[in-house]
Amino acid sequence: MLDDKILKFFKKNEDGYVSGEELSGALGISRTAVWKHMEKLRDEGYEIIASPHLGYRLVSAPDRLTEVELKWKLDTDIIGKKIYSYDEVASTNDAAHKLALSGEKEGLVVTAEYQTRGRGRLGRKWVSPRGKGAYLSVILRPDVLPREACMITLFSALSVAMTIREETGLPALIKWPNDVLINSKKVSGILTELNAETDKVNFVIAGIGININTKKELLPEGGTSIFVEKDSQVSRVDFVKRLLKNLDKYYAIYKHGKLDRIVEEHKKLSAILDKRVQVNYHNQSISGHALDVDKEGALILRLDSGFNERVLAGDVILLR
Repeated sequence: MLDDKILKFFKKNEDGYVSGEELSGALGISRTAVWKHMEKLRDEGYEIIASPHLGYRLVSAPDRLTEVELKWKLDTDIIGKKIYSYDEVASTNDAAHKLALSGEKEGLVVTAEYQTRGRGRLGRKWVSPRGKGAYLSVILRPDVLPREACMITLFSALSVAMTIREETGLPALIKWPNDVLINSKKVSGILTELNAETDKVNFVIAGIGININTKKELLPEGGTSIFVEKDSQVSRVDFVKRLLKNLDKYYAIYKHGKLDRIVEEHKKLSAILDKRVQVNYHNQSISGHALDVDKEGALILRLDSGFNERVLAGDVILLR
């Protein structure tokens, strides 16, 4: 897209002007066409000033999760090398799933400003106010057995929690296996979807939803946002760029088989270990003391009977 090419010109000349003549020649369009693209970018929220003798200068960019903004100076090895950004999709997981089936490589990221049918685990609705949160999905193609893919949920949640802590200083914790909490309220959820055969993973879609600048009145009961907890807005672009770097870091650790490191870091940020919890799974409910997370990412519960139960997936409710 010509708009993206123009923005890349600006990015390379952050402190100076880009002449209309230079843009016209490089893009193969007229000076009038350049002006029209500038007007379009202004309508999209970019602040661009023009000088008759110097050309155009980008003063500020809107806080939108576009490919150009996210990839600029993004230093990752796998995650985010290719980004598809949409204004609106049904769900980023659905969009990423179609791209994965078409053969797209791992590391591809799908982002959207708005989801019409955003969802969490068990088909639950994920509220996606336009331009307020981060709604993204990543295609991964790890060479692992299907039973080893559950660790992707753990390191995705760990990446989100670490990003919140690093970007905002807020005390984010992980509610095993797929929720991130701030002050006991849900700020993020992970939806991991697997396409696999008996002994082979074809691909995994790691879907991540984060309430960033969402106001309290737009949040579901029991939910919170970084804006609510911090009482100030944060740059969604900066936040997601750091998140992609953290995902890249932990995915590399995962691919090198250092699962114990992921588990240990996950446990340090656990919101449930050493607490009494209820776990709902397979149409049953069990209660007990959350003892540990094992090397495969399973939750170990000490039941009231004294026996230990190993749980691979489920909905956790903190009882105290």
